[in-house]
Amino acid sequence: MSRHALVVGSGLAGSLTAVYLARRGYLVRVLERRGDPRAPGVREEGRSINLGLSQRGIVALREIGLLERLAPLTVPMRGRVVHLPDGLRFQPYGLAEDQILHSVLRHDLNVALVDEAERRGVEFLWGHRVTAVDRAKPAVTALGPDGEEVHTADLVIGADGAFSAVRGHLGRGRRVDLHQEFLEWGYKELLIPVGDDGRPRTELRALHVWPGDDGLIVAHPNADGSLTATVFLPFDGEHGFAGLTEPGRVRDFFARRFPDTLTLIPDVVEQFLDHEPASLVTVRTSPWHSTTDEGRGIVLIGDAAHAVYPFFGQGMNAAFEDCSTLDRCLAAHPHDLPRALAAFEAARKPHTDVLAELSERNFVELRDKLRSPLFLVRKKVDLALHRLFPRKWVPLYTLIAHTTVPYGDALARARRQDRLLDTALAATATLAGATLAGLVVRSRGTRSPGGRKVT
Repeated sequence: MSRHALVVGSGLAGSLTAVYLARRGYLVRVLERRGDPRAPGVREEGRSINLGLSQRGIVALREIGLLERLAPLTVPMRGRVVHLPDGLRFQPYGLAEDQILHSVLRHDLNVALVDEAERRGVEFLWGHRVTAVDRAKPAVTALGPDGEEVHTADLVIGADGAFSAVRGHLGRGRRVDLHQEFLEWGYKELLIPVGDDGRPRTELRALHVWPGDDGLIVAHPNADGSLTATVFLPFDGEHGFAGLTEPGRVRDFFARRFPDTLTLIPDVVEQFLDHEPASLVTVRTSPWHSTTDEGRGIVLIGDAAHAVYPFFGQGMNAAFEDCSTLDRCLAAHPHDLPRALAAFEAARKPHTDVLAELSERNFVELRDKLRSPLFLVRKKVDLALHRLFPRKWVPLYTLIAHTTVPYGDALARARRQDRLLDTALAATATLAGATLAGLVVRSRGTRSPGGRKVT
């Protein structure tokens, strides 16, 4: 008999996991509180943050056969272009030709995944808001255009984002750990349009970064030659969103802090004031799943289970890796859903907790350290060692973005490498100091008992 799966949320994680489940023989229905993203005029501009597709996401899209079809919608990013007061600096992401990221609009990717899911027989119900979740059946009650309706399934997937309704209902009456933390900074999205001649206004095949301790901009290229710039600022303060509410102050701020944006974004003031700031949140929760004695279950996936800050560019990629991992767990335990869900959570949660730590740490790197000469030298040493010993020495960023090594294992390996490098640098400094001291002594020479200089 066919098994029934109910996915709550038609975003990236929800639509992708629907594809995986349909491939595995489930009859899949998706509930989504918003409208169909393919409807005319529907687009999540201003609050979405462009996406950088890296190896983990690439693997998942390749598994469902969608990667090549998505290629025309993506732009390769071979490194960072850092905008500094004295000019631009290019920092490559890696050494190999395939060690790049692929920029894609969230909306375009979401539409492609929904189309693929429908092609595989998945049913989407738009405009359905979750009002209750029954763990015992399991079942989800949703309010739709025709009133409330109860949807039962063998497997319920909560893929409804960082503020997941499924997660909230799933935790009622249970001992649940939930840590939710908002960053004191928020964001707005601005568009860097193509020039009057129809060509890109700046280098397109790179991620652009404007670092700063009182503001940060990250811009992803788009396939039409434009770039989507995400402006990160504190919510409070004179130079935060609360203080930048008048055209003159906004223009003065950008002229002082990000001067070249006035040329790249001619209407920067109007765009900035036209958008409300959005929040950034990280979420850690446990448990992720619940099962019944009859062998049915509910599980959280993607941001519903582990929302992270966007500064390592791994939110979507981690969610896609969730979908791929869940599929493998279902394949390993085809007749034991509780065991499959337990294996999925055990495989993913320790590593997504590490990703939350890395994402917060990379915020500091993008904001502050990209301007540090010492930090940049350390990065160059890391890449040089990777070039000399490509298998033995792999930088943390390479492990995270260009491999599928679990996040926790990648961090542990990077820490071992850092200790080795610190030890080597300390030994080199000691040896150099001793050598210099010896040269000084030799240059001065010594005196013999008779008063003659001996060199």
